[in-house]
Amino acid sequence: MANLESNRRIKNIEYAPEFTTVWSFPQRGNWATHNPSYRGNFAPQIARNIIEMYSQPGQTILDPMVGGGTTLIECKLLGRNGIGLDINPQAVQITKQSLKFNHTPATVQQVQIADARNISFVEDESIDLVLTHPPYLNIIKYSEPTIEGDLSGISSAAKFCDEIEKVAGELFRVLKPDKYCAILIGDTRKGRHYVPLAFGVMRRFQKAGFILKEDIVKVQHNCSRTGYWKAKAPVQKFYLIMHEHLFVFRKPDKGENTTILKNSAYNM
Repeated sequence: MANLESNRRIKNIEYAPEFTTVWSFPQRGNWATHNPSYRGNFAPQIARNIIEMYSQPGQTILDPMVGGGTTLIECKLLGRNGIGLDINPQAVQITKQSLKFNHTPATVQQVQIADARNISFVEDESIDLVLTHPPYLNIIKYSEPTIEGDLSGISSAAKFCDEIEKVAGELFRVLKPDKYCAILIGDTRKGRHYVPLAFGVMRRFQKAGFILKEDIVKVQHNCSRTGYWKAKAPVQKFYLIMHEHLFVFRKPDKGENTTILKNSAYNM
């Protein structure tokens, strides 16, 4: 495939850096090998904004739940080295296929099967940025039958957060001090009630030692089930969830005093 330029306008999709904490992409990026067919993958604009804001060319970015490979495609286009992990062999193969294009300058993109809760093969403090998009409980099941350890097979929010806490601990270990970890996560409903899954995940990352830097609200578009639920919502008295949270965490620098933060905002 011909060399792909990471410019600002590719295939008529305009890209521009975001400057606020509300992001909306009615038309998702379709440049390079990005493909929306992997259900639940995030828009390339999200990956590009985070990578450009929080990393530099030549640095190493980790996506421990790589899915369809959006993060690593952007790593390759933007001159960053990438490590993509997924517990699902199918996702690993899809990502490897998506990375089959030429681009200069050359970077190293590693993709392999791994459980995000145990990535002991990744060295301590070796990663410059973490960017990932976990499943939202079992709303979308990514393996059938469910692979042991696949977070998308969990229906309990409490159990899901327990497992996410293990992931957070590993990400905290491998991330360099004063570097960033970005997680896109949404909420759900159980029966008549709203389940704030995203804030449960946020708390577990804080418990692991991360400091919350940003809470970016990402507007959802083109959801496949919107039409089905739109008619039911007025009757059953609920609003459709059309947003996700993009949490950006920072790992404190060595010797940094975080007492003020932990004694104020985090303990409200």
